[in-house]
Amino acid sequence: MTRHAGTDQDFLAMALVGYEAQKAKINAAIAEIQAQLGHRGPGRPRVAADGAAPAKRVMSAAARRRIAAAQRKLSAAGRKAIIEATRKRWAAYRKVSGKKKPTAKARKAAVAAAS
Repeated sequence: MTRHAGTDQDFLAMALVGYEAQKAKINAAIAEIQAQLGHRGPGRPRVAADGAAPAKRVMSAAARRRIAAAQRKLSAAGRKAIIEATRKRWAAYRKVSGKKKPTAKARKAAVAAAS
C-alpha cells in the first residue's frame, strides 16, 4: 500500500494540534502553581506565559548613586589584591595549558594549586 503525501500532512497537522493542547495544559498548570506560590518561582522566566516580555526594571537615581558610590569604595590595596590573584590564576592556567588546550579537570587543579 502506498501512502499519500496528503495523508502524511494530515497526520502531522493532527499531531501538532495535540501537542499544542498538551502545551496549553502544562502552561495552565505552571501558572496555577506560580499563583499559589505568590510569585514566579526561582529562575524567573524571560518571557511570560502569555508570550509577553516581562516589565523592564527601573532603578531610581538615588539607587544608581548608591551603587556608584559603593563601586568607588574599593581601596587601592583591595584592587591590587584582586589584580594579583587574577595574574596568579592566569599564570597557573598558562603553565598547565602549554601548547594544547587543557581539560576542565586540569584547569580546576591549576586554579586550586595557585590558591
